[in-house]
Amino acid sequence: MSWLWAIIVGLVLGLIAKAILPGKQSIPLWLTAIFGMLGSILGNAVATWIGVNDTSGIDWTRHLLQLLGAIAVVAVGDGLWAAIRGKKEAA
Repeated sequence: MSWLWAIIVGLVLGLIAKAILPGKQSIPLWLTAIFGMLGSILGNAVATWIGVNDTSGIDWTRHLLQLLGAIAVVAVGDGLWAAIRGKKEAA
């Protein structure tokens, strides 16, 4: 069941990241979910590193870090995906 939640959270974070980033991203939905999951893992790692991964109540800082991680991974991943597919040059 935890894999299902990871996929759902990854998809939601990936879609929010795509909405925040300027322009149109060319990555497919399945890759958006994967990038969202990777961003979530990255955000959790940063939260652990700075010591805010386990707090009482809602972990707003951890969730914000997960979203920032998803934004970073979607931005980089979209550039790589577009370069591989030949749609635009990677920055």
